[in-house]
Amino acid sequence: MTIVEMTRPVTGGVDTHADVHVAAAVDANGGVLGVETFATTPRGYAELADWLAGFGEVVRVGVEGTGAYGAGLARSLRARDLMVIEIDRPNRQARRRHGKSDTVDAIEAARAALSGRASGVAKTADGDVEAIRALLVARRSGRNVRVKYLNQIRHLIFTAPDELRERLRDVHRDRLARTAAALRPGATTDAATYATKLAIVTLARRVLALEADGKRLDRHLEQLVRRSAPSLLAVYGVGIHTAAILLVAAGDNPQRLKSEAAFAHLCGVAPIPASSGKTTRYRLNPGGNRQANHALWRIVFTRMSNDERTRTYVARRLAEGKTIREIMRALKRYIARELYLHLVTR
Repeated sequence: MTIVEMTRPVTGGVDTHADVHVAAAVDANGGVLGVETFATTPRGYAELADWLAGFGEVVRVGVEGTGAYGAGLARSLRARDLMVIEIDRPNRQARRRHGKSDTVDAIEAARAALSGRASGVAKTADGDVEAIRALLVARRSGRNVRVKYLNQIRHLIFTAPDELRERLRDVHRDRLARTAAALRPGATTDAATYATKLAIVTLARRVLALEADGKRLDRHLEQLVRRSAPSLLAVYGVGIHTAAILLVAAGDNPQRLKSEAAFAHLCGVAPIPASSGKTTRYRLNPGGNRQANHALWRIVFTRMSNDERTRTYVARRLAEGKTIREIMRALKRYIARELYLHLVTR
Protein backbone atom coordinates (compact mmCIF):
# COMPACT_ATOMS: atom_id res chain seq x y z
CA MET A 1 0.00 0.00 0.00
CA THR A 2 2.80 2.40 0.86
CA ILE A 3 4.55 1.70 -2.44
CA VAL A 4 1.40 2.47 -4.41
CA GLU A 5 0.86 5.72 -2.55
CA MET A 6 4.44 6.91 -3.08
CA THR A 7 4.50 6.09 -6.81
CA ARG A 8 1.15 7.53 -7.79
CA PRO A 9 1.34 10.55 -10.12
CA VAL A 10 0.72 13.86 -8.38
CA THR A 11 0.01 17.26 -9.92
CA GLY A 12 0.55 20.44 -7.98
CA GLY A 13 -1.12 23.81 -8.25
CA VAL A 14 -0.02 27.09 -6.67
CA ASP A 15 -1.88 30.36 -6.16
CA THR A 16 0.94 32.88 -5.76
CA HIS A 17 1.07 36.04 -3.65
CA ALA A 18 3.69 38.49 -2.43
CA ASP A 19 4.16 36.97 1.05
CA VAL A 20 2.72 33.43 0.89
CA HIS A 21 1.94 30.81 -1.74
CA VAL A 22 -1.04 28.48 -1.40
CA ALA A 23 -0.31 25.02 -2.85
CA ALA A 24 -2.65 22.15 -3.65
CA ALA A 25 -1.90 18.56 -4.62
CA VAL A 26 -4.29 16.42 -6.69
CA ASP A 27 -4.14 12.81 -7.84
CA ALA A 28 -4.52 11.48 -11.39
CA ASN A 29 -8.32 11.82 -11.15
CA GLY A 30 -8.24 15.40 -9.89
CA GLY A 31 -9.03 14.41 -6.31
CA VAL A 32 -7.60 16.79 -3.73
CA LEU A 33 -4.81 15.26 -1.65
CA GLY A 34 -4.03 18.34 0.40
CA VAL A 35 -3.76 22.12 0.55
CA GLU A 36 -1.04 24.02 2.40
CA THR A 37 0.44 27.52 2.70
CA PHE A 38 4.16 28.30 2.34
CA ALA A 39 6.34 31.39 2.71
CA THR A 40 7.75 33.10 -0.39
CA THR A 41 11.36 32.41 0.60
CA PRO A 42 13.94 29.91 -0.68
CA ARG A 43 13.21 27.75 2.36
CA GLY A 44 9.47 28.02 1.69
CA TYR A 45 9.96 26.96 -1.92
CA ALA A 46 11.91 23.89 -0.80
CA GLU A 47 9.25 23.01 1.77
CA LEU A 48 6.53 23.33 -0.88
CA ALA A 49 8.36 20.97 -3.26
CA ASP A 50 9.03 18.45 -0.45
CA TRP A 51 5.38 18.64 0.62
CA LEU A 52 4.19 17.82 -2.91
CA ALA A 53 6.69 14.95 -3.19
CA GLY A 54 5.29 13.51 0.02
CA PHE A 55 2.10 12.54 -1.84
CA GLY A 56 3.87 10.67 -4.64
CA GLU A 57 5.75 11.31 -7.88
CA VAL A 58 5.22 14.95 -8.92
CA VAL A 59 4.45 15.02 -12.65
CA ARG A 60 3.95 18.76 -13.11
CA VAL A 61 3.12 21.89 -11.14
CA GLY A 62 0.74 24.58 -12.36
CA VAL A 63 1.83 27.99 -11.09
CA GLU A 64 -0.03 31.27 -11.47
CA GLY A 65 2.04 34.32 -12.35
CA THR A 66 5.38 32.75 -13.20
CA GLY A 67 6.43 36.15 -14.54
CA ALA A 68 5.46 37.94 -11.32
CA TYR A 69 4.88 36.62 -7.78
CA GLY A 70 5.58 33.06 -8.90
CA ALA A 71 8.93 33.72 -10.60
CA GLY A 72 11.10 32.63 -7.66
CA LEU A 73 9.04 29.51 -7.02
CA ALA A 74 9.15 28.54 -10.69
CA ARG A 75 12.95 28.78 -10.72
CA SER A 76 13.19 26.68 -7.57
CA LEU A 77 10.89 23.97 -8.97
CA ARG A 78 12.78 23.84 -12.27
CA ALA A 79 16.03 23.40 -10.33
CA ARG A 80 14.47 20.14 -9.06
CA ASP A 81 13.70 19.10 -12.68
CA LEU A 82 9.96 19.58 -12.20
CA MET A 83 7.81 20.69 -15.13
CA VAL A 84 6.28 24.10 -14.41
CA ILE A 85 3.07 24.98 -16.27
CA GLU A 86 1.96 28.60 -16.60
CA ILE A 87 -1.60 29.13 -15.34
CA ASP A 88 -3.15 32.18 -16.96
CA ARG A 89 -6.32 32.55 -14.93
CA PRO A 90 -8.57 30.52 -12.64
CA ASN A 91 -11.48 28.63 -14.17
CA ARG A 92 -14.46 31.02 -14.24
CA GLN A 93 -17.07 28.28 -14.01
CA ALA A 94 -15.43 26.95 -10.86
CA ARG A 95 -15.45 30.45 -9.40
CA ARG A 96 -19.16 30.79 -10.06
CA ARG A 97 -19.86 27.43 -8.41
CA HIS A 98 -17.49 27.60 -5.47
CA GLY A 99 -16.68 31.29 -5.05
CA LYS A 100 -13.24 32.88 -4.85
CA SER A 101 -10.54 31.84 -2.40
CA ASP A 102 -6.84 31.06 -2.49
CA THR A 103 -7.59 27.40 -1.80
CA VAL A 104 -10.04 27.15 -4.71
CA ASP A 105 -7.57 28.92 -7.02
CA ALA A 106 -4.73 26.56 -6.05
CA ILE A 107 -6.89 23.47 -6.63
CA GLU A 108 -8.07 24.80 -10.00
CA ALA A 109 -4.47 25.55 -10.99
CA ALA A 110 -3.57 21.92 -10.26
CA ARG A 111 -6.57 20.60 -12.20
CA ALA A 112 -5.87 22.90 -15.14
CA ALA A 113 -2.31 21.54 -15.36
CA LEU A 114 -3.55 17.96 -14.94
CA SER A 115 -6.27 18.14 -17.59
CA GLY A 116 -4.19 20.00 -20.16
CA ARG A 117 -6.48 23.00 -20.08
CA ALA A 118 -3.29 24.86 -19.21
CA SER A 119 -0.39 23.34 -21.13
CA GLY A 120 2.07 26.16 -21.75
CA VAL A 121 5.49 25.53 -20.23
CA ALA A 122 6.56 28.54 -18.20
CA LYS A 123 9.51 30.69 -19.26
CA THR A 124 12.76 29.89 -17.51
CA ALA A 125 13.61 33.61 -17.14
CA ASP A 126 17.25 32.89 -16.31
CA GLY A 127 19.28 33.99 -19.34
CA ASP A 128 19.99 36.81 -21.77
CA VAL A 129 16.33 37.20 -22.68
CA GLU A 130 15.40 37.86 -19.05
CA ALA A 131 18.13 40.51 -19.01
CA ILE A 132 16.61 42.02 -22.16
CA ARG A 133 13.18 42.07 -20.51
CA ALA A 134 14.53 43.97 -17.51
CA LEU A 135 16.19 46.56 -19.76
CA LEU A 136 13.01 46.98 -21.79
CA VAL A 137 11.04 47.71 -18.62
CA ALA A 138 13.41 50.55 -17.71
CA ARG A 139 13.58 51.86 -21.27
CA ARG A 140 9.79 51.85 -21.74
CA SER A 141 9.12 53.70 -18.50
CA GLY A 142 11.87 56.22 -19.26
CA ARG A 143 10.41 56.92 -22.69
CA ASN A 144 6.95 57.49 -21.25
CA VAL A 145 8.20 59.82 -18.52
CA ARG A 146 10.34 61.74 -21.04
CA VAL A 147 7.27 62.46 -23.17
CA LYS A 148 5.39 63.57 -20.05
CA TYR A 149 8.16 66.01 -19.07
CA LEU A 150 8.40 67.45 -22.60
CA ASN A 151 4.64 68.05 -22.65
CA GLN A 152 4.90 69.83 -19.30
CA ILE A 153 7.71 72.02 -20.65
CA ARG A 154 5.62 72.96 -23.68
CA HIS A 155 2.64 73.82 -21.49
CA LEU A 156 4.79 76.03 -19.27
CA ILE A 157 6.07 77.80 -22.38
CA PHE A 158 2.53 78.44 -23.60
CA THR A 159 1.64 80.16 -20.32
CA ALA A 160 5.03 81.79 -19.63
CA PRO A 161 5.60 85.57 -19.51
CA ASP A 162 5.92 87.08 -22.98
CA GLU A 163 9.72 87.44 -23.02
CA LEU A 164 10.33 83.82 -22.04
CA ARG A 165 7.62 82.51 -24.34
CA GLU A 166 9.06 84.34 -27.35
CA ARG A 167 12.55 83.08 -26.52
CA LEU A 168 11.42 79.44 -26.72
CA ARG A 169 8.57 79.72 -29.22
CA ASP A 170 10.37 78.53 -32.37
CA VAL A 171 12.77 76.02 -30.79
CA HIS A 172 12.44 72.64 -32.51
CA ARG A 173 11.25 69.85 -30.27
CA ASP A 174 14.50 67.92 -30.83
CA ARG A 175 16.46 70.81 -29.32
CA LEU A 176 13.88 71.95 -26.78
CA ALA A 177 15.23 70.08 -23.75
CA ARG A 178 18.85 71.10 -24.32
CA THR A 179 17.91 74.73 -25.01
CA ALA A 180 15.61 74.90 -22.00
CA ALA A 181 18.23 73.31 -19.73
CA ALA A 182 20.64 76.13 -20.65
CA LEU A 183 18.34 78.82 -19.23
CA ARG A 184 19.68 80.66 -16.19
CA PRO A 185 16.94 81.92 -13.87
CA GLY A 186 17.99 85.33 -12.61
CA ALA A 187 17.29 86.33 -9.05
CA THR A 188 16.51 89.90 -10.15
CA THR A 189 13.53 89.00 -12.35
CA ASP A 190 9.94 88.97 -11.12
CA ALA A 191 8.68 85.95 -9.18
CA ALA A 192 6.55 84.49 -12.01
CA THR A 193 9.37 84.60 -14.57
CA TYR A 194 11.92 83.21 -12.12
CA ALA A 195 9.64 80.33 -11.02
CA THR A 196 8.66 79.47 -14.60
CA LYS A 197 12.30 79.41 -15.72
CA LEU A 198 13.29 77.28 -12.75
CA ALA A 199 10.48 74.80 -13.46
CA ILE A 200 11.38 74.59 -17.17
CA VAL A 201 15.08 74.10 -16.41
CA THR A 202 14.32 71.40 -13.84
CA LEU A 203 12.10 69.47 -16.24
CA ALA A 204 14.57 69.89 -19.12
CA ARG A 205 17.45 68.49 -17.06
CA ARG A 206 15.29 65.50 -16.18
CA VAL A 207 14.66 64.94 -19.89
CA LEU A 208 18.39 65.07 -20.66
CA ALA A 209 19.11 62.61 -17.85
CA LEU A 210 16.46 60.22 -19.20
CA GLU A 211 17.93 60.51 -22.71
CA ALA A 212 21.39 59.64 -21.37
CA ASP A 213 19.93 56.67 -19.50
CA GLY A 214 18.11 55.58 -22.66
CA LYS A 215 21.33 55.59 -24.71
CA ARG A 216 23.09 53.52 -22.06
CA LEU A 217 20.22 51.02 -21.97
CA ASP A 218 20.15 50.85 -25.77
CA ARG A 219 23.85 49.94 -25.89
CA HIS A 220 23.33 47.04 -23.51
CA LEU A 221 20.18 45.97 -25.39
CA GLU A 222 22.02 45.84 -28.69
CA GLN A 223 24.82 43.71 -27.23
CA LEU A 224 22.36 41.22 -25.73
CA VAL A 225 20.13 41.01 -28.81
CA ARG A 226 23.06 40.49 -31.18
CA ARG A 227 24.42 37.78 -28.91
CA SER A 228 21.05 36.08 -28.46
CA ALA A 229 19.64 36.08 -32.00
CA PRO A 230 21.93 37.47 -34.71
CA SER A 231 19.90 35.78 -37.48
CA LEU A 232 16.73 37.52 -36.29
CA LEU A 233 18.27 40.91 -37.02
CA ALA A 234 18.91 39.82 -40.61
CA VAL A 235 15.16 39.59 -41.26
CA TYR A 236 13.89 42.58 -43.24
CA GLY A 237 12.18 45.12 -40.99
CA VAL A 238 13.51 43.76 -37.68
CA GLY A 239 15.53 46.24 -35.62
CA ILE A 240 17.07 46.00 -32.18
CA HIS A 241 14.00 47.00 -30.21
CA THR A 242 11.60 44.94 -32.31
CA ALA A 243 13.85 41.90 -31.94
CA ALA A 244 14.09 42.49 -28.19
CA ILE A 245 10.29 42.48 -27.81
CA LEU A 246 9.95 39.28 -29.83
CA LEU A 247 12.71 37.56 -27.88
CA VAL A 248 11.01 38.43 -24.59
CA ALA A 249 7.73 37.02 -25.89
CA ALA A 250 9.45 33.72 -26.79
CA GLY A 251 11.48 33.58 -23.56
CA ASP A 252 14.83 32.02 -22.69
CA ASN A 253 13.41 28.58 -23.55
CA PRO A 254 11.71 29.15 -26.94
CA GLN A 255 11.53 25.39 -27.48
CA ARG A 256 8.40 25.50 -25.32
CA LEU A 257 6.68 26.87 -28.46
CA LYS A 258 5.95 23.61 -30.26
CA SER A 259 5.04 25.11 -33.65
CA GLU A 260 4.85 28.34 -35.61
CA ALA A 261 1.09 28.24 -35.04
CA ALA A 262 1.72 28.32 -31.29
CA PHE A 263 3.97 31.36 -31.72
CA ALA A 264 1.33 33.06 -33.86
CA HIS A 265 -1.26 32.38 -31.16
CA LEU A 266 1.13 33.77 -28.53
CA CYS A 267 1.39 36.99 -30.56
CA GLY A 268 -2.37 37.23 -31.08
CA VAL A 269 -2.19 36.88 -34.87
CA ALA A 270 -3.77 33.43 -35.23
CA PRO A 271 -7.41 33.78 -36.38
CA ILE A 272 -9.93 32.16 -34.05
CA PRO A 273 -12.71 29.95 -35.51
CA ALA A 274 -16.13 31.59 -35.09
CA SER A 275 -18.27 29.29 -37.25
CA SER A 276 -21.89 28.40 -36.57
CA GLY A 277 -24.27 26.20 -38.53
CA LYS A 278 -23.70 26.69 -42.26
CA THR A 279 -21.51 29.74 -41.71
CA THR A 280 -17.77 29.22 -41.69
CA ARG A 281 -15.80 32.22 -40.52
CA TYR A 282 -12.88 33.35 -38.37
CA ARG A 283 -12.54 36.32 -36.09
CA LEU A 284 -9.67 38.47 -34.89
CA ASN A 285 -7.77 37.19 -31.89
CA PRO A 286 -7.77 39.96 -29.24
CA GLY A 287 -5.55 37.98 -26.86
CA GLY A 288 -1.91 37.08 -26.86
CA ASN A 289 1.13 39.21 -26.09
CA ARG A 290 0.12 42.68 -27.27
CA GLN A 291 3.68 44.00 -27.31
CA ALA A 292 4.73 41.17 -29.62
CA ASN A 293 1.65 41.88 -31.72
CA HIS A 294 2.73 45.51 -32.03
CA ALA A 295 6.27 44.42 -32.93
CA LEU A 296 4.84 42.40 -35.84
CA TRP A 297 2.78 45.45 -36.85
CA ARG A 298 5.97 47.54 -36.98
CA ILE A 299 7.61 45.00 -39.27
CA VAL A 300 4.55 44.96 -41.52
CA PHE A 301 4.43 48.76 -41.64
CA THR A 302 8.13 48.93 -42.58
CA ARG A 303 7.73 46.36 -45.34
CA MET A 304 4.60 47.98 -46.74
CA SER A 305 6.56 51.21 -47.05
CA ASN A 306 9.88 49.93 -48.38
CA ASP A 307 9.75 46.29 -49.50
CA GLU A 308 8.78 45.83 -53.15
CA ARG A 309 7.45 42.28 -52.70
CA THR A 310 5.19 43.38 -49.88
CA ARG A 311 3.94 46.38 -51.86
CA THR A 312 3.10 44.11 -54.78
CA TYR A 313 1.21 41.77 -52.46
CA VAL A 314 -0.73 44.66 -50.93
CA ALA A 315 -1.70 45.98 -54.38
CA ARG A 316 -2.95 42.54 -55.42
CA ARG A 317 -5.03 42.04 -52.28
CA LEU A 318 -6.49 45.53 -52.57
CA ALA A 319 -7.59 44.67 -56.10
CA GLU A 320 -9.34 41.62 -54.67
CA GLY A 321 -11.39 43.87 -52.39
CA LYS A 322 -9.48 43.40 -49.14
CA THR A 323 -9.06 46.32 -46.75
CA ILE A 324 -5.70 47.54 -45.46
CA ARG A 325 -6.54 46.26 -41.97
CA GLU A 326 -7.31 42.79 -43.34
CA ILE A 327 -4.11 42.78 -45.38
CA MET A 328 -2.01 43.80 -42.40
CA ARG A 329 -3.55 41.03 -40.29
CA ALA A 330 -2.64 38.47 -42.95
CA LEU A 331 0.90 39.85 -43.23
CA LYS A 332 1.40 39.66 -39.46
CA ARG A 333 0.48 35.98 -39.60
CA TYR A 334 2.94 35.34 -42.44
CA ILE A 335 5.71 37.20 -40.65
CA ALA A 336 5.09 35.24 -37.43
CA ARG A 337 5.67 32.07 -39.47
CA GLU A 338 8.88 33.53 -40.90
CA LEU A 339 10.26 34.62 -37.52
CA TYR A 340 9.47 31.40 -35.67
CA LEU A 341 12.52 29.48 -36.90
CA HIS A 342 14.85 32.37 -36.04
CA LEU A 343 13.52 32.38 -32.49
CA VAL A 344 13.55 28.64 -31.72
CA THR A 345 16.89 27.79 -33.36
CA ARG A 346 18.97 30.53 -31.75
